[in-house]
Amino acid sequence: MADRDILPDFVKPTHYDISIYDIELGGAFSYQGTVKIAAKIAKGVREIVLNTHQLKIHTAEVTLEHTKTQQSFKASEISYDAPRQRATISFAEELPVSEKAVVALNFQGTINNDMAGFYRSKYKPVVTPASSVPKDGEDHVMFSTQFESCDARRAFPCFDEPNLKATFDFQIELPEDQVALSNMPEKSVTKAKEGLKVVAFETTPLMSTYLMTWAVGDFEYIESFTKRKYNGKNLPVRVYTTRGLKSQAQYALDHAPQIIDYYSEVFDIDYPLPKSDLLAVHEFSHGAMEGWGLVTYRTTAVLFDEKTSDAKFKNRIAYVVAHELAHQWFGNLVTMDWWNELWLNEGFATWVGWLATDHIHPDWNVWPQFVSEGMQTAFSLDSLRSSHAIEVPVRDALDVDQIFDAISYLKGSSTIRMLATHLGQETFLKGVSNYLKAHAYGNATTSDLWSALSQASGQDVNALIDPWVRKIGFPVLTVGEEPGQIGVRQSRYLSTGDVTPEDDKTTWWIPLGIEGQVGTKGAASIGLTKKEDIVRDIDDTFYKINKDNAGFYRTNYPPARLAKLSTQVDRLSISDKIGLIGDAGALSISGEAATPGLLAFVEGLQSETNYLVWSQVLGSLGTVKSVFSENTAVSDGLKSFTLKLISPAVEKIGWETSPSDDFLTGQLRSLLILTAGLNGHESVISEAQRRFELYTSGKDKSAVHPNLRSAIFGIAMRHGDTAEYNALKKEWLTTTSVDGKEITLRAMGRLQNTTLLPDFLEFLFKDVATQDKHTGGMALGANPKTRYEFWQYIKENFDSIHASLSKNMVVLDRFIKLSLQRFNDKKAAEDIATFFKDKDNRGYDRTLGIVNDTILGRATYKERDAAVILEWLKAHGYA
Repeated sequence: MADRDILPDFVKPTHYDISIYDIELGGAFSYQGTVKIAAKIAKGVREIVLNTHQLKIHTAEVTLEHTKTQQSFKASEISYDAPRQRATISFAEELPVSEKAVVALNFQGTINNDMAGFYRSKYKPVVTPASSVPKDGEDHVMFSTQFESCDARRAFPCFDEPNLKATFDFQIELPEDQVALSNMPEKSVTKAKEGLKVVAFETTPLMSTYLMTWAVGDFEYIESFTKRKYNGKNLPVRVYTTRGLKSQAQYALDHAPQIIDYYSEVFDIDYPLPKSDLLAVHEFSHGAMEGWGLVTYRTTAVLFDEKTSDAKFKNRIAYVVAHELAHQWFGNLVTMDWWNELWLNEGFATWVGWLATDHIHPDWNVWPQFVSEGMQTAFSLDSLRSSHAIEVPVRDALDVDQIFDAISYLKGSSTIRMLATHLGQETFLKGVSNYLKAHAYGNATTSDLWSALSQASGQDVNALIDPWVRKIGFPVLTVGEEPGQIGVRQSRYLSTGDVTPEDDKTTWWIPLGIEGQVGTKGAASIGLTKKEDIVRDIDDTFYKINKDNAGFYRTNYPPARLAKLSTQVDRLSISDKIGLIGDAGALSISGEAATPGLLAFVEGLQSETNYLVWSQVLGSLGTVKSVFSENTAVSDGLKSFTLKLISPAVEKIGWETSPSDDFLTGQLRSLLILTAGLNGHESVISEAQRRFELYTSGKDKSAVHPNLRSAIFGIAMRHGDTAEYNALKKEWLTTTSVDGKEITLRAMGRLQNTTLLPDFLEFLFKDVATQDKHTGGMALGANPKTRYEFWQYIKENFDSIHASLSKNMVVLDRFIKLSLQRFNDKKAAEDIATFFKDKDNRGYDRTLGIVNDTILGRATYKERDAAVILEWLKAHGYA
């Protein structure tokens, strides 16, 4: 394949036997290893090329069976191509064709601190750790792996491509008082040299290198079992943590066995391995990683303390656990053929992860949450020219890291949800089950999934969905009204509002899902397959397109219809309301509608009680406020508007939690209090300050409920100064809550006195863990008081920022995007483009395009709508 940089295909691995030993517990953290790779050699060759990155191969030898005789060949030379992460092993004579070759390599590597490959995580133990646990500076460390996408090659030499599946034997030497984990159960433990043991694990099934996983540390666990039996036994499910934290693993453990049983039923395939382990890892680049049989998580995605954690993390844990377990089938049992189809793994696991979460927590309204968080995030990225199609050419490792993004995960899952809604969930899951059975232990492509779904449904799925996957962007449906009928026209939506004929060549299949067609109960399933059409028999008093926002498109109603819908909110589902608000906000940005339409619509939602609807209302208003933050008149008017809108709800919900509060009520209280405080609600500000003082002085720690830390800390900092900043810094240093550092860091970034900024920046880059630096960057980038100085700092210190964050490109890429995307003027966009113009931006080049397009869209919106917003605010007494 010309568009992929892949290994030569004449050596195919079938089995790896890996041994890791002589780990240096401290110092350089080096280790020694051997790997014996059983392989087939398809043609006579004088060299073998495989992947290595930051490893040194000491010796290489091939033994093989050829014409029934054993032959052995020692390498004459080992050379490295560091940029392509490859090693070439050369031989003096040609290796013959053989079905039974073994490539044996002795090598050494480093347990790095880059959150990729075989790496170490720092932590502060909560109880006395085992005596052998090594230290890195002041902190203790645990060891674990992160191989997706292309970092197995950082830990051992291998053929590191997803379709070169093999089985794995693994053993590791470690101190006797520590625990080793891997994908499979322990096979044996043997004594090694003084104080050490060797733990060997059972052979894995056929799988891709990126799913190989191991960990070593001072671990303890809690255990539960599935209700269903697998091979006659209830499956053991464990959550491992470093010593002293296992009680916080209970919430995840309550979910995992139920989810395994649920998937085994809906996919009609039993969970394929003999155990399922979850491990909390103290430093982690993503949210979690779906190692087969051993899933690793950042602590906030798996640990929860009933006494000290913010309840919103329950939602995150339930979903992330479900997402990773979905991969045990979709991704691990059946793997995408190459990284260009990463979306197959991630889009599906996202959709089915929410499906499982909804199954366990029907009261959480997770599909409206998906519409509000998942779809809106995907829309905002896909509304830019610099977006990419769901399926995208991927050349190599640096390319693939950049597409772990909202398109692969969230547009991917939105497309799957649209298709599942259209085909019917049962039919859809039947097709998925057939796909998994047909390709088990192998690799598959997007077309394979469409074929299985077409067979199950009797519909040509490829024809319906192909443009959604292979073309960039999504449509906006513009509605025109005549008595008893509507005209609908689809065109590509761009947030910059400047669509050209060149941009608008795709015709999408759009499921209209119309409520209010005369003679049809519920939503009429009509597919639009051309640029425009007419839908007849429409009830003029009420109709609504895209029921429950199941389709991935925006709808642009005539202004009078949007105004009418705002008086008919009782006829709209939660998802419908969220979708209408999101659409009205986005169409204001692109100029296809005007912002007063959004303001008038949300005015009709003052008596709303649902957290998810409020979250969308305040999110859409927050975007408008953020774009106009430097325009004092508009900004003040929007604050008055927001306060009038939320005040009744704020008074009603109050400060005190009650035992009868459900999950969403707790979330709503925090959101309303924070919004009221940030927009100048006097009594809320003084109450937040009173509680903050009681809490941070130590007089009364119960004054701040865990769920209200974000709100109270945020308000205190926004209306505070040096004292509040120092109190928050102390809180960051002393908090023992899993989520405490993240919540506090976000609040610190709301500082208003910029003389505090140099201290915060030093703290962010010196003390804050690499995995959390983007949280501080996002807060400073969103804060109009710090945004420009922060950018100045990035420019002046870019070399050191690049050096410290680029060891794991995912981290640098995320930091740049979150820090820079909130500017609102073309000059800033030019400055950013100029700064990066002559640099090697490989690994975050896509992100720079996204940042540029995002800023230009916001700048255009600011120039276009300032006057009409101000006029509306004045006319309605807000300015």
